[in-house]
Amino acid sequence: MKIVPVILSGGSGTRLWPLSRAVLPKQLLPLVSDNTMLQETLLRISDWAEVGEPVIVCGNDHRFLVAEQLRQINISPKAIILEPVARNTAPAIAAAAMTLKSEDVLMLVLPADHVITDVTAFETAIRSASTCAEQGKLVTFGISPTIPETGYGYIQSGQSMGDAQGCFEVARFVEKPDAVTAQQYLDAGNFFWNSGMFIFKPAVFLSELTAYAPAIVSAVNNAVAQSYQDLDFLRLFEDAFSKSPSDSIDYAVMEKTSLAAVVPASIGWNDVGSWTALKDVQPCDEDRNASRGDVYLRNVKNTLVRAESRFVAALGVSDLLIVETSDAVLVAHRDFAQDVKSIVDHLKSSGRSEHKVHPRVYRPWGWYEGIDVGERFQVKRIMVKPSERLSLQMHHHRAEHWVVVSGSAMITIDGVTKLYTENESTYIPIGSTHRLENPGKLPLHLIEVQSGSYLGEDDIVRYEDTYGRA
Repeated sequence: MKIVPVILSGGSGTRLWPLSRAVLPKQLLPLVSDNTMLQETLLRISDWAEVGEPVIVCGNDHRFLVAEQLRQINISPKAIILEPVARNTAPAIAAAAMTLKSEDVLMLVLPADHVITDVTAFETAIRSASTCAEQGKLVTFGISPTIPETGYGYIQSGQSMGDAQGCFEVARFVEKPDAVTAQQYLDAGNFFWNSGMFIFKPAVFLSELTAYAPAIVSAVNNAVAQSYQDLDFLRLFEDAFSKSPSDSIDYAVMEKTSLAAVVPASIGWNDVGSWTALKDVQPCDEDRNASRGDVYLRNVKNTLVRAESRFVAALGVSDLLIVETSDAVLVAHRDFAQDVKSIVDHLKSSGRSEHKVHPRVYRPWGWYEGIDVGERFQVKRIMVKPSERLSLQMHHHRAEHWVVVSGSAMITIDGVTKLYTENESTYIPIGSTHRLENPGKLPLHLIEVQSGSYLGEDDIVRYEDTYGRA
């Protein structure tokens, strides 16, 4: 039976701040390799003959980044489904299931932000789980525990399902335990970490979801029925989807159904839920340090250092997490890795933006990055990808001065179009209709100087846009 990967890419990854932020969360970042977590999730299963085109479920803000990252690895999705609001995993999976329910396939539900190092063992586990799922079971993957971990929920396995080798009935799901209980689970040998990965037939899942969470099915069914295509994306109807209860697949279905099964798996799994977890899946030096970027260490032990934009040096410290970005620096003891979320909460309550956006902001046409800002002025770097263009737009409160650094810029101002090349510049008065595009084969880089009484990104009136933005 054909397997359709359903990739859940809607998380925010707040415990990996300052690298992971709302507009650019951890699944869209290259945390472990040169590929992003989303790309790695897709690549590890892309060569299997029985695996079809994937379905991606993501938030509206991430749609262009997701599409671009799939293009970079030459994967064409079956669909990219846009959630108008976050409603946890059960509604997201339900939306994917409803688009697949008429097909004779299995859904392989995978979070986009997990590390799996033993791909061969992972494939073996999926084959065992597929046999069980074809028989009408809702199968989850239980990770064989290596330590008495208190940060994961557990699954206790029951009797073996003899006609599906390697598959067991689920005796029960249990919440995150304390240290003593976690050790008891490890010693028992039949408790496994809850991975959040599943495989089942779409119709079977929807039947059980209807039985145990009918409000979710009703809302999502309406959202799918009124969905519409927007460029390469399937937009769920916002009013209907927002009425769905927010619930996880575990609470909504798996803990209640009699069809739950588990396949134990030792696959080198890590959900990269914190900086210490990320350190565990990266190569370390002889002093157990994991570093990336322009880093100098001396007399440092058991420390993670990540430099994104500048030189970082550490001397005579141990057990630290040091993460540098161009606008924020995190320094924490490794024992406080789970408390990073409190920084994000502080930034939100203070009305700041460092929890949400990076200085470099990605757009479907490329990106822009703040260089300097002051009273009535702002300076940005802008990169436009080959053959891409910004919207035809106007600003009520700011004028702009563009200087081409490299590449070719086709600039239209009040209906007049002119080609600009390196070291050439132009001025756009307040209220002028204008557009920037890159007609060349190389990226276009330019400097933008804004001046005016208000410089917010919402001072944009779009008259026409290639990407369907309002």
